[in-house]
Amino acid sequence: MLNWILALVSAALLVLTFPRFHIVWFAPVALTPLLIALAREARPLRRFLLGWASGVVYWFGVCYWIQFVLAFHGGVGNVVGWALFLLFCVAKALHMGAFALLAGILIRRWWAVPAVAAAWVAVEVTHGPLGFAWMALGNAGIDMGIPLRLAPITGVYGLSFVFMMMATALALAVLGRPRRQLLWLALLPLLILLPAMPPSESGHDTALLAQPNISETEEWTAESVDRMQREQVALTARGALTGTETPPSIVVWPEVPAPLYYYEDPRFRNYVDTLARTIHAYLLIGIVAHRSDGAPLNSAVLVSPEGVPISRYDKVNLVPFGEFVPWPLGFATKISTETGDFAAGQRVVVSPVGDHKVGAFICYESVFPNFVRKFAAGGAQVLFNISNDGWFGKSAARQQHLDIVRMRAAENRRWILRATNDGITATIDPAGRLRGDLPLYMEGTSYTGFSYISERTLYTRWGDWFAVVCATIALMGLVAEWVG
Repeated sequence: MLNWILALVSAALLVLTFPRFHIVWFAPVALTPLLIALAREARPLRRFLLGWASGVVYWFGVCYWIQFVLAFHGGVGNVVGWALFLLFCVAKALHMGAFALLAGILIRRWWAVPAVAAAWVAVEVTHGPLGFAWMALGNAGIDMGIPLRLAPITGVYGLSFVFMMMATALALAVLGRPRRQLLWLALLPLLILLPAMPPSESGHDTALLAQPNISETEEWTAESVDRMQREQVALTARGALTGTETPPSIVVWPEVPAPLYYYEDPRFRNYVDTLARTIHAYLLIGIVAHRSDGAPLNSAVLVSPEGVPISRYDKVNLVPFGEFVPWPLGFATKISTETGDFAAGQRVVVSPVGDHKVGAFICYESVFPNFVRKFAAGGAQVLFNISNDGWFGKSAARQQHLDIVRMRAAENRRWILRATNDGITATIDPAGRLRGDLPLYMEGTSYTGFSYISERTLYTRWGDWFAVVCATIALMGLVAEWVG
């Protein structure tokens, strides 16, 4: 019974670590109770179940908003929404169960501190490829200056590794293990020797971020669509042409819950092209495009100050139930009102803006560190994140999503300008600092500064190399245990 209590305490501490509670100093100790339980439990199946139970509670507590999204926007109702959400928690908790199975073996030896931390990272990096990723443990360190120095080198997983080293060392201390097994922590003060994050500076260029606050539940008619389009153009024109000493060089519209068809709607296309020529700025807008077979694409099109489309990026990483319904759950309704499932884009697009290059990733793609860094690796000197976080309702998911995007800025040392439908629209500097945001649930524009940066971090160049190293360390530890 004590082991089960310890596993659930770890889940609770993890939930408290992230928004909505945001007690980030729990991150280095949150997994300690579970590790103590795993060290006490000799049976492999029971260790797996301890981790699995902890994972179910964790995903339930952090991603509780998924039930609302499925029930309200997905149209399945509360009962089916809860059933699908619980099924999601049960499936995602398998990752924690796998970690517990590995950690229960690795914690026996003198190399437990680095080996258990490595196992955590090796499992954590699998969330995205295996269906759904969200808050990595390292995201809790976005405002911790010293640990954050790892981000441009190892990505978020370096911070996860540090937090797990500390959690494991504390577990060993509680278990009465020899003090020499804790000496691994002597490496952590060396983090101070890593290059500091960039100082806080104002940007040298200017942009305008639009937050149109379009209704998530609007029943669109030809008249209401035209009115919405004209209002968005007027909002942008007011923000770009009034009260600014230096006109914005680029204007960003978010992903919105509205039918914006730049290529198929001549009237809307004329609105956009005319606006770009009027304000003489590049215009980056979220639209719905279509493949040759008619399948919809969640896209971002860049229009030049001359009113000519330059490039289009089609979202590569789609959201389950948001843009497609996973098999065999075809009875559920996806959130988007587009007919049929969205098709996935095939490539990263880096677009020219004068003498510079920019990259834009869409909404949920922010949770994939190795994907986002490809824009910077391809030459993008500033990144844009267009999103519609209105699907989250009034939940902590908005702040969770913002923290994730901030980590992508720190990893690549890039400004990220984030435009959303109804919040959180924000400017993020190359150290992941929040430099300004718009209030939630209101229409407005944010006139902001940024700079183009060409430097590529180690993480930008090499991606998830550290996760590969961690997987190797964990495997070596398991082999050593088996041989021994």
